[in-house]
Amino acid sequence: MGGPVITGLDKQAIAVLDAICNQGCDFVESCIEILEAGGLPEQTCELSDQQRASLLEELQAIMAVYNERKA
Repeated sequence: MGGPVITGLDKQAIAVLDAICNQGCDFVESCIEILEAGGLPEQTCELSDQQRASLLEELQAIMAVYNERKA
């Protein structure tokens, strides 16, 4: 059976998501801040605008769950 399905993300964006998340929470937070400001974290340069928007939503959702569990 395949891996989890992440809404709005294709294989390329999922690979970037994994690479970012593997760097830890501080790195994820910095990528979120850069993306929210309209910047391009190095890992996202090959993604389209739509892929980056979906990636940002997914990163925000991940950190929301993480921060809720941490509280």
